[in-house]
Amino acid sequence: MQKGEQWALPARDRGPVRALTRDYVDSRRRLSEFYMYGLVVLLALLFIRNPLVQGMVPLLVMAAVLIMLVEGFFIGRRARALATERLPGESTQGVRLYAAMRALQIRQLRMPKPRIKPGDSF
Repeated sequence: MQKGEQWALPARDRGPVRALTRDYVDSRRRLSEFYMYGLVVLLALLFIRNPLVQGMVPLLVMAAVLIMLVEGFFIGRRARALATERLPGESTQGVRLYAAMRALQIRQLRMPKPRIKPGDSF
């Protein structure tokens, strides 16, 4: 499964469309990769008893969620268009959400592991 062998993958990760989507998401570093790290920082800020910090944390959380939603929308849209262009006739059902969720994962924890490095063409 870690190597991306088709026979070892769960049903949600199988197929050429999903492989292309994984390669597209893994081909670039995105802001959404660092979302989880940012949440840890925001969680730590919750324990600071400063009224200014306490007032800013909810705004920062809402801004982070908004950024992730917008970025997820554009990643999903581009992944679906790419799959339709390169793999005509294949089903693209669920590709948008699949791409957005993969982009939210920390790169080192993605399963199956990324086959390409950021900056490589796919």
